[in-house]
Amino acid sequence: QVQLVESGGGLVQPGGSLRLSCAASGSIFGIYVMGWYRQAPEKQRELVAAITSGDSTNYADSVKGRFTISRDNAKNTVYLQMNSLKPEDTAVYYCNLVLVAGTYWGQGTQVTVSS
Repeated sequence: QVQLVESGGGLVQPGGSLRLSCAASGSIFGIYVMGWYRQAPEKQRELVAAITSGDSTNYADSVKGRFTISRDNAKNTVYLQMNSLKPEDTAVYYCNLVLVAGTYWGQGTQVTVSS
């Protein structure tokens, strides 16, 4: 069993910052990718950022230069530092873990950017 526990969402004003965390536990073996997706109302879930076990990163064009993904392998935790937040960043953010054995999702954390 693999569990992903997210934290750090909330309400922030435009231009503000938030840091999301996702801790993975359970049967985690081998090379894997950790990432963040988001889903706004009436929109499809989209990739925000991902990081491989070799620390290669990938970002959506809409967040490049504002968001930074990082990971702590010792803690099996991935972080998403979000700066210069915009109203269009409002969404439910989901943690994603890709293992050889399968793909796992967190329960989601709401991020709302509004004045």
